[in-house]
Amino acid sequence: MIPLRYNVRSLAVRKATTIATAGGIGLVVFVLASSLMLSAGIRKTLGTTGKPENAIVLRMGSDAELGSVVEDSTVPLVLAAPGVRVDEKGQPIGVAEIVVVGAMEKLGAKGVTNVSIRGVPDNVMAFRPEVHVVAGRLPRPGSDEALVGARIRGRIRGLDLDQSFELKKNRPVTVVGVFDANGSSYESEVWVDRELLRQAYNRMGIVSSVRVRLDSPSKFDAFRAGVENDKRLGLQAVRETTFYEKQSEGAATFVGILGTIVSIFFAAGAMIGAMITMYAAVANRQREIGTLRALGFSRSSVLTSFLLEAVILSVIGGGLGAALSMTMGFVHFSMVNFASWSEIVFSFDPTPRVIVTALTFACGMGLVGGLLPAIHAARTSPLKAIRG
Repeated sequence: MIPLRYNVRSLAVRKATTIATAGGIGLVVFVLASSLMLSAGIRKTLGTTGKPENAIVLRMGSDAELGSVVEDSTVPLVLAAPGVRVDEKGQPIGVAEIVVVGAMEKLGAKGVTNVSIRGVPDNVMAFRPEVHVVAGRLPRPGSDEALVGARIRGRIRGLDLDQSFELKKNRPVTVVGVFDANGSSYESEVWVDRELLRQAYNRMGIVSSVRVRLDSPSKFDAFRAGVENDKRLGLQAVRETTFYEKQSEGAATFVGILGTIVSIFFAAGAMIGAMITMYAAVANRQREIGTLRALGFSRSSVLTSFLLEAVILSVIGGGLGAALSMTMGFVHFSMVNFASWSEIVFSFDPTPRVIVTALTFACGMGLVGGLLPAIHAARTSPLKAIRG
């Protein structure tokens, strides 16, 4: 077996080509890892929004709150269904909310975007203890005041502390507080009083969804049966975790596929670059290869050595690309979620699985790009190589 230091020394001697090839591979790994991180970030953002002990009730056939209509008269029936937890006063724990989409102007970019506006009841903070006001204060019940999520704050005109926006024409609302929610999708929403939103969007007598807290996740089947067995209501119950998993599928899949396609095109170029580099190395080291064969190293040893050299080159580039992609963890990226048709701000999630996948892809590029040059080196005649 040819010593590993032979390959390391060879790469060190050819600094320019090593840096260029490693840089190309690093770029591919960066693009692939970044797309996978964004896809993971989308799933994480929407995944942390749901709680296993919560259930959400929508109109039968609705996939999102935006297209769901639940009559006010059915809300008490939902809250009285089996399995719903009650508080210390014996009242069922749940919230009935309205969700609409408002067109608002983006800051720093031309055009408008859709923003989710949630009409919430007075007990919303008690139902969602993970939500905390980090700046300003809570809106007064029944007032023209709003809370904005921390991630969307400052990205949309009027959505910052002490600023105002028009809920509808000639209906200004003042932002009096900013909240966070452990990185969930709520941080990309605007919360206003439910009755205020009803009046502005003419949603009197209806809500978009009803959320309940169950005694335990195991009570969901009994709760769903209680809600769905009455066909007159026309309602469906879904675990909150399942609901948000489905919400994330479209955007996460789109980003993942798009990133993979771009990475494949980049990878083709990187592999061609690696192949050219290794072919040049073989051509310039004919005497070395002949000497190695004359010393008794077999063709398989030469093939393995050159293939290993290509893998080392790809690992260097992959490591650089992976390290650079880790910085994306500090970046927030906004896009329209296909399920809600509203803008949500996501973060890149650099999970160990993403890094391992990217590095494995880099090694694969090295193997593919270095295989033919390694075979060519192994087939080199010792006598011709030494004489040449």
